[in-house]
Amino acid sequence: MHARTIGGLLRRLALTAVGASVITALAAADIDALWEYDDPARSESAFREALASTNGDARLELLTQIARTYGLRGRFDEAHHLLDEISSQLKSAGPRPRLRYMLERGRAFNSSGAVELARPLFVEAWKLATAVHSDALAVDAAHMVAITYGGTEDAVDWNRRGLALARGSKDAKAQALVPAMLNNSAWDLHDMGRYAEALPIFEQALTEWRARSRPSQIRFARWSVARCLRSLGRFPEALTMQLALEREDAERKGADGDVLEEIAELYESLGQMAEAGAYFARAASVLSEGADPASREPERIARLRSKGK
Repeated sequence: MHARTIGGLLRRLALTAVGASVITALAAADIDALWEYDDPARSESAFREALASTNGDARLELLTQIARTYGLRGRFDEAHHLLDEISSQLKSAGPRPRLRYMLERGRAFNSSGAVELARPLFVEAWKLATAVHSDALAVDAAHMVAITYGGTEDAVDWNRRGLALARGSKDAKAQALVPAMLNNSAWDLHDMGRYAEALPIFEQALTEWRARSRPSQIRFARWSVARCLRSLGRFPEALTMQLALEREDAERKGADGDVLEEIAELYESLGQMAEAGAYFARAASVLSEGADPASREPERIARLRSKGK
């Protein structure tokens, strides 16, 4: 879809939105139960299987999620083609398919680097979702607007809006985004150099992930707290936390390049150059052997090697 068509489409979607009483009556598929975000291809198969027993608005919602699986795999042309097909069927649809369409069109643009095309879609999704009291999709929209403004005060502001709605909502799906928004907001503040403000928000994110018993997210949240402590010059505290993560990796016969790199940086900051060199070398080795070649960062690895023994 060309940029010049977006404004008109958004206006049509807003003008034809139905009320909150209708949105609560929609018999939409349980999309979350079908998602496996680490396996978009499998998710696509689940959505296509579900299509056989759905019609109307529920079918359109499922189609938007198939488009999302394309985006997660970098197949943006296919995502936009399917979203074009969906957009032609939205005139008589209820608000949920419209909201899903705007969110997934926006995600497809955002993931392919077209942030300026993505943002207005997310903003309009926020407006419509709040108007019809669809808390989960409204929070999702605020979360995505914030991502398009990453590292700025606007990002922090949009995360605050989403957090306020999520925390006051009875919708579990809205509440589920709380830790992710806290994490993102903390990193936005960190990126702006506002480390003292970022730290308590990183700590809140860690608390929220622990309350949800999400091991991988808890681990990343711990790493993030320690990273912020390094930025604040609290090197011994940060080192203690990163070494704990390293020990846990060793117990699982694994190693994390990000953890090793942080340990190296911390030893260097503490003037322990022999230890720092050893860890820089280990970090370079682990990161250069990552499972996904596309995720390797040549300049970063070269820097680590130059500092390692």
